Amino acid sequence: MPLNIPNHLPATEILKKENIFVMREDEAQHQDIRPLRIAILNLMPLKIETETHLLRMLSNSPLQVEIVLLHTRDHESHNTPQEHLEAFYKTWGDIKNDNFDGMIITGAPVEKLDFEEVDYWNELKDIMNWSKSHVTSTLYICWAAQAGLYHHYKVPKIVQQKKFFGVFKHRVLDNKVPLMRGFDDEFLAPHSRYSTMDRNDIIKIPDLQILSESDDAGIYIVAKKNGSMVFVTGHSEYDPFTLQSEYFRDVNKGLDINIPDNYFIDDDPSKEPIVRWKAHANLFFTNWLNYCVYQSTPYDFVRKNSK
Repeated sequence: MPLNIPNHLPATEILKKENIFVMREDEAQHQDIRPLRIAILNLMPLKIETETHLLRMLSNSPLQVEIVLLHTRDHESHNTPQEHLEAFYKTWGDIKNDNFDGMIITGAPVEKLDFEEVDYWNELKDIMNWSKSHVTSTLYICWAAQAGLYHHYKVPKIVQQKKFFGVFKHRVLDNKVPLMRGFDDEFLAPHSRYSTMDRNDIIKIPDLQILSESDDAGIYIVAKKNGSMVFVTGHSEYDPFTLQSEYFRDVNKGLDINIPDNYFIDDDPSKEPIVRWKAHANLFFTNWLNYCVYQSTPYDFVRKNSK
């Protein structure tokens, strides 16, 4: 089934070239079907790039998906054209009376700040609270995973001197949970962050279950046991060259950045990256859409009770 995305969104042509079936809004309106409605709160500076990453992942499913893109009201974007935001994005105020089958909250390069120092923290708290009664399942990615665990469960983040940067091996802790169905015992996933969490702060919370972790990158996937909240500390949605772009960006800024682990051929930045996480990424997003969203969401969108 197709991915329904706004007319003229830049990601459309990129995805079509990859043989991904996308359908414009005006075309989807003629189909007698209720697609899953997924809101994406995009906190990343390069919003167009992040849109493409996530839409690519959400397309790999037999389910029809309608996307609503959101940005924060309280933060001025300096890396995405204002015309793009005005054409394709809404704010929470525009949609807060709506209900959604799923929601994705992206990461943001603010992990060295205390949560309360982030200029849109109060707005984000309102959105996270709202999601509990208006969204069937919310997927928190990277910094957002730490923000969500802190806000909902008071799990603190721990800032590191060295960046978790590269592609790391992870293990599945419970392959009977539907979200992890079909995963190999070990798999790879990218990370790019300066902060982490202590697993002991998570395992003492009865609502939560750690589903995957890494000896090198720490906690990877945490989920509320009913699937209504999923927290992923890495970036399985990254395309082949994202870590490369981040590495050379920091090098050009004169920052002390390590070469991303297990990424370039022979760990040589002059050589091509090796993509070894795409299968896991597609499986994860398909499982989330199927088990946490589609099989849990009500048809009529009526939700009155908090999760």
